Amino acid sequence: MRKVKTFGGKRHTYDSEKAEALGKREFSYYGDPAGYEEALYKTKGGLYFVVGQGGTESPYADGADIKPLSDAEAEEWLAQA
Repeated sequence: MRKVKTFGGKRHTYDSEKAEALGKREFSYYGDPAGYEEALYKTKGGLYFVVGQGGTESPYADGADIKPLSDAEAEEWLAQA
């Protein structure tokens, strides 16, 4: 998945196919409308982002999306994975 997003006042391109995968986590079970999964990535430029997708009642109900993260948020995400 590839998207251009603004983070920290700058536009960045996030591409999950070119970034390094750091971890994955799932919430609930397959088929649960509120369930979803997230994967954390790091770009060659040192930017972190999460790709999420899920059911119709999940935070990703509108479809798969990319969410940029700060370094601190990425560390916290990894600690919870």
